[in-house]
Amino acid sequence: MINRRNLIQSIGLGAIVSRLAPAQQYHIRGANFKLGVASYSFRKFKRAQAIQMTKDLGTPYLNIKDVHLPLTSTPEQIDAAKKEFADAGIILVGCGNVSFQKDDEADIRSKFEYAKRAGFPLIVCAPTHVTLPKLEKFVREYDIKIAVHNHGPEDKYFPTPQSVLAVVKNMDPRCGLCIDIGHTARTGVDLVETIAEAGPRLLDMHAKDLADPKVKESQVAVGEGKLPIPQIFLQLIKMKYGGCVNLEYEIHPDNPLPGMQKSFSYMRGVLAGIEAVSA
Repeated sequence: MINRRNLIQSIGLGAIVSRLAPAQQYHIRGANFKLGVASYSFRKFKRAQAIQMTKDLGTPYLNIKDVHLPLTSTPEQIDAAKKEFADAGIILVGCGNVSFQKDDEADIRSKFEYAKRAGFPLIVCAPTHVTLPKLEKFVREYDIKIAVHNHGPEDKYFPTPQSVLAVVKNMDPRCGLCIDIGHTARTGVDLVETIAEAGPRLLDMHAKDLADPKVKESQVAVGEGKLPIPQIFLQLIKMKYGGCVNLEYEIHPDNPLPGMQKSFSYMRGVLAGIEAVSA
């Protein structure tokens, strides 16, 4: 077993983590995943500021919350935003969290049209037990993946990844999960085993850390809490994960960048340690 706090030190990298060149994409033992950002982390800032802060973190990968591109945007507004992201070198890896609480196919279609126009390959979403099965038709029509986001004990529909798997397990393979490791930990399930159980249905992940794995309000920078981050990365590598690990930093909304920089440094350090051991 690997101790989450001494993994890097155990292979002599502890002193250089802060000087590591930011990696954008990781190819380790057949895995091919990216460290990105959920733009909800920048919810208090305008789109241009969110773009700049993403660049400051050394990653081009961004999952867009509708605060930075409203679902009600016109085609022309979407096109303009898309150009703004592209001109800045930002790669749009998805949108969300998008609500599918309304049992209305016109509402569902409008959100898939939005995603298609913007070029999002994936929609992180919050459906109900009624709407989730209906999304499969649109996934096939638009060739856009859906990743159902579990929201922990308060979520009356999908509190755990297991509750999502029970519904999507026989659906189109483009229908899967966005495991939020913070919300998942609060339900009491084993994080690493849950990720393994999700297997190829894991299409996206939201990363965060908790000082108390049962308390939502205890979020801290990744690496300063008690979630088993190294073991999570090792499991993703073992299953050859090919999606994104997007930092969703929900604290300090008026000044999120310092904590997000700490989080990225820690995650990159862990992955650098794993790469060194694998070499």
